[in-house]
Formats: sequence, C-alpha cells, structure tokens
Amino acid sequence: MSLSDRRTLLKSLAGLALASSLTQFAYAAALGREERDRMTPDEALAMLQAGNERFRSGKMKAHDYLAQKRATTAGQYPAAAILSCIDSRAPAEIILDTGIGDTFNARVAGNIANDDMLGSLEFACAAAGAKLILVMGHTSCGAIKGAIDGTQLGHLTGLLDQIKPAVAATSYSGERTSKNAAFVDEVASSNVRLTVQAIRQHSSVLAALEKDGKIKIVGSMYHLKGGRVELLS
Repeated sequence: MSLSDRRTLLKSLAGLALASSLTQFAYAAALGREERDRMTPDEALAMLQAGNERFRSGKMKAHDYLAQKRATTAGQYPAAAILSCIDSRAPAEIILDTGIGDTFNARVAGNIANDDMLGSLEFACAAAGAKLILVMGHTSCGAIKGAIDGTQLGHLTGLLDQIKPAVAATSYSGERTSKNAAFVDEVASSNVRLTVQAIRQHSSVLAALEKDGKIKIVGSMYHLKGGRVELLS
C-alpha cells in the first residue's frame, strides 16, 4: 500500500470514529411522564432558558431526532407550550434547543391568542400536563409592522386588528411608524404583554391552573440580533 493510500485510509477511519462518537453522544432522551410531572413551572422555564443559552453559545445538544421520535410514539409529555410568531427567523424549537416531545409549539402571525389558540393551550396544560406557557414575540416583526401601518389584505386584516390594541397601548415619544425599528419592537413587547393578559382573562381554565400554581404564564421577546430570549416582567 502506498503512502497516499495509507493516508486516505487513516482519514476514512478517523471520519468513521468521529461519526461514531457523535452518534454515541447524541441527545436521544425524550421527556417521560414521571420526569415531566416532577417539574415545577419554574423548572420548565429554566429548561428553556438553558436551551436558549446553548443556542446562543453554539453549544446545542446533538439531538438524535429519530430516537426521540421512537421514544414518543406511544405518548408525549411536553413540559411547556410555546405561543410564538410564524416568522421564519424565530423557530422556537431551535432557539430554545428542545427536542421532539419537549414542547407544544403554537405559531400564528403576531403571536396572538384567539379562541382556537386558547383551546390549544388549554389542551396542552389542562389535558396534557404542560407546566408552562411561554408567549414569545420577536424583534422586527412583520405582523407588528402591518398592524402599525393598518395593512388590509384578506383575512390578514382581521388578524392585524387583534394587534392594534398593542399599538395604542405603547407609550413612545419618537416616530410612531413601522419604519422606526425601536417603536416596532416596543409595540411587539406590548403585544406580548397583552397576549399574556388575554390568556388569563379569556381562559378560566388556564387562569385557575396558574392561580393554583400548577402552571406559569410568561411573556418573552426573542432578539434576532444576538439570539437572546428576554423574559418580560
């Protein structure tokens, strides 16, 4: 065997060893009922915060999605339900470094809580046992810009009407237009807070669970620059 052939063989063997190592340490676990049920709402939130830190640092888990798929075939026990925007830059599962079976994920432009969304969240928490609802808006949100501009387009018009109260509720002394990124982000934060309020006000089921300490409802903003998920007070 020539020197060149030996080098090629060694490189191939090294590649196989690396692949085997990565597979061995891939994150295959999926939440089980007992593990999830032991969690408090604060622990479920901490799980998502830790995932966001991994995402920001580039140290995400090496998920074995096929193993997670197999592990959740017979049942699912997610710890949290995430209500976020459909924006392609804000995929909650990736941003929070979660696997299959870890979270329920509800997405709608402008992360609003209409009747169907409330029903979905009631299923997630009251029926399926999730401990946390995380409402996640994001910076530079197109739906927020559309609500500020009063955009009219088919069914989108009615959706944006549900965001307009956040525009009116936002105190801002500068330019109140969609061209002002700072104003857009302030409205997005207001919209998250109003969505959290709407969940509590319009779902007696979820409000009661939160009052009893069984769940927590939290608002947050995802920053496209930097990747941080900021919790809102």
